[in-house]
Parts: sequence; C-alpha cells; structure tokens
Amino acid sequence: MANDGDLDLNTLNDDELVQQVHDDLYDGLKEEIEAAVHIFLKRNWTPYDILTKALVEGMRIVGVDFRDGILFVPEVLLAANAMKAGMFILRPLLAETGAPKVGKMVIGTVKGDIHDIGKNLVSMMMEGAGFEVIDLGINNPVEKYLEAIEQHQPDILGMSALLTTTMPYMKVVVDAMIEKGIRQDYVVLVGGAPLNEAFANSVGADAYCRDAAVAVETAKAFMAKRQGSVLAKK
Repeated sequence: MANDGDLDLNTLNDDELVQQVHDDLYDGLKEEIEAAVHIFLKRNWTPYDILTKALVEGMRIVGVDFRDGILFVPEVLLAANAMKAGMFILRPLLAETGAPKVGKMVIGTVKGDIHDIGKNLVSMMMEGAGFEVIDLGINNPVEKYLEAIEQHQPDILGMSALLTTTMPYMKVVVDAMIEKGIRQDYVVLVGGAPLNEAFANSVGADAYCRDAAVAVETAKAFMAKRQGSVLAKK
C-alpha cells in the first residue's frame, strides 16, 4: 500500500476516501483517520454516514480478520484506538443529530478480577459497531452492575472474567437480576479465556463470546431479534 505520507487525502473522491479509511483503520493510523473524518464533514457527509460507511465498516473488516487469526490483539487495539479518535470527533455531532444507535451495553470485569484487555477490546469494537458502551472497568461487585443497569437501561449486560476463581461471580450477578425480576429485560453476554458455552449456560447467561469479534456479532444478532419482536408488537 502507498505510504500515507505521500498521499493527500483531499485529492481522493468519496469512494476512494472511504476505502482509504478502511485501510488506515486496518493499519491503526490514528491521525489519518482524524484527517479523513474532517474531510468527510467538510464534504457535508452526515456524521452517521461517516460512522457507518467508513469507520464501522472498516472495523468490521478488522473484526473478521481478527476472528480468522490474520490480525492479533495488539493490531486490533491499534485499529480500535484509531477508531476511537474518529469517534471522538463524531460523538458530539451524532448526539446533536440524534443519529440512531444500534443499542446500548453496560460492560465490566467481575469482582475480584482486575484483567481488562479483553474487556477493553470488546468495548472498543462494540463502540466501533455503533453501540453506546458504558464501561464499568474492573473488580465490579453485583451492586455496581445493578446500579448501572438501573441508571443506563442498556439492552445488553456484558461480564468478563479471566480467573477461574472469579468466574462463578457471574452467577451472583445473574441471580441478583432474577431476584429483582429484571433478568428477562436484558441480554447477558459473558466472556473471558477460561469460560465456555457450558459455563455460560450454567450461570444463566444468554451467550458466551469467545472473543471481541464474536461479541459484536452476537450482540448485533440479539439486537436484530429484539428489534424484530418490538416491531412485531407494534
């Protein structure tokens, strides 16, 4: 690929610029992404179109190659970081225009666990897919999850654990949701290296996501189902 240093992004037509954004995201080039977002805005693209056609589509390509083992965590983090820089410019504009969000997710690592690389990756890729993400960080007791659910009314609750000793805490959170009679209102996704599908079933989660790319695909599938059932009720 041509070095971006030799390339004036302003000389590209819209389609070429979209393609260039996909390439630059793939390569984790933060400044180039920022420059391209500003050019799109100057060309009167809506913030939502820039988000979906350039950034989200670019991250989708990154997600597919991550899932297939072509890209690895450090490269995906760079891409997600570049995506974040573009989102930083677009977020206030999206809020102003009331652009539709795919959905809302509260995510956090469970109590006793301070691992967050996987969770951060999921947060960034979910944001990259057009979700609003509220990241609670690490070491979250059940009260913190319940408060966040009440405050933010998300569609999805995501929990992460990397230690076999902290995995069972996910059940504590799900049980508390059942006790409050709110379990059915939310999609619960769990992830982390020691987990598997059988474990997710045993704690009462809706799905186990083995990596960030799968988390995004799973979340989107659940949102499509939810929106379908909402439309059916109308």
